[in-house]
Amino acid sequence: MTPAENAELEQVIGHSFQNPALLVRALTHRSHAQESTGGNGNNVPNEQMEFLGDAILGFLVSEALVERLPECAEGRLSKLKAHLVSSAHLHSVAQGIHLGRFLLLGKGEEQSGGRAKKTLLVDALEALVAAVYQDGGIEAVRAFVRRYILESVNWDQLQSVDYKSELQEFLQGRRDPPPRYIVVRERGPEHHKIFTVQIRLRGEELAQADGDSKKAAQQAAAQLALARLREIPIGHADRKTS
Repeated sequence: MTPAENAELEQVIGHSFQNPALLVRALTHRSHAQESTGGNGNNVPNEQMEFLGDAILGFLVSEALVERLPECAEGRLSKLKAHLVSSAHLHSVAQGIHLGRFLLLGKGEEQSGGRAKKTLLVDALEALVAAVYQDGGIEAVRAFVRRYILESVNWDQLQSVDYKSELQEFLQGRRDPPPRYIVVRERGPEHHKIFTVQIRLRGEELAQADGDSKKAAQQAAAQLALARLREIPIGHADRKTS
């Protein structure tokens, strides 16, 4: 990379490297390292940095989710984290900062379209996370991750809770059987029906709610059921529903 390219990428990511060799290494693919004979650090591939960046990213995403969603169940947090560190999401982030332009590739990889390859872009982004951490410390990389990886998602959409899945996970954690969803009533005209869904656990009613579709009523009932179960000590709940 030329100094001008270094400066351009630094401006994009919001971090000025005290040790530019870290940035170069983060962007160096194995194919380039194998062909390079220079002594400027270009002959070291980014694979170890990718490994470190993956771990740092997992920690910072977990930290941010716990801060943003303090009441969210562990199972739901795991699903949100999986999305935020997924290849699909990281690929879109890498594309957004045009990371492919800065990759250091071997001739064969260059000719085969390596700058647009999903795997190479994701690996380089994870290595870049490690480079920012090694150069600037945890606060620098936290700022980078939050700006590009966390704030690039639609949080309203991401946080739309699937209460049925949460209820299922909650009951599994208590070794309870799965709940039963029963439509106990339908009312109103065909174009505007209201459904009443009841949730039963071990044959006893756990919660009941209305919705303008069966799915909406199920979600509303599951939300009520979760609220109830979280307020009742496990032993007491087991006696009441057995």
